[in-house]
Amino acid sequence: MDLTANSYYLDVLKEVGNIGAGNALTALSQIINKKVDMEVPVIEVIETEKIVNTVETAEMLIVGVYVKFWGDISGNIMLVLDKPSADHLIKILLGGVSENDFYSEMEMSAIQEIGNILSSSYINSISQLSNLNIQMSVPSVSIDMAASILSVPAIEYSEVSDRIILIENKILEGDNEIVGNLYFMPDLDSFKRLFSNLGVPIDE
Repeated sequence: MDLTANSYYLDVLKEVGNIGAGNALTALSQIINKKVDMEVPVIEVIETEKIVNTVETAEMLIVGVYVKFWGDISGNIMLVLDKPSADHLIKILLGGVSENDFYSEMEMSAIQEIGNILSSSYINSISQLSNLNIQMSVPSVSIDMAASILSVPAIEYSEVSDRIILIENKILEGDNEIVGNLYFMPDLDSFKRLFSNLGVPIDE
């Protein structure tokens, strides 16, 4: 099953991603109690080994929120925020943010909650569209260089599939821009089951 060989697969994933992004936007607006707008998300199928190339530099500091999901389909989902975007969200939620590279326990909890709600928005959208039962783990949060955080799914997921679904989101809150990438990584059998439930013919 080659996700890049059949443009219909990508069109379906884009539609699911657009719906999930819309739901995530609504959820984020409710969390921070502010009006937010979002550019149309960019959805790509990328090679797993090139995941680090999806950020500006491998050395940049990023915040990763990692969630496992299971049930009728299984895999992982990871939300990655650049540091300025994560700082801005924490500042809105808590009224201030640490001025060093790392966060306090309360700030990490705030990011964990944001990651949980945004990831849940995507997973719930997929679940409702496909009528699949999907459960999620409690998110784990890391702050580190991009190469360090992104190497974990690159190593683990490369044994499952050579492709990852990347949903690039750019959210606008006032004059501030929040940049977040969502990496959707179901195992290969889960891709087949997801497409099957969405009524998409499967190429073997």
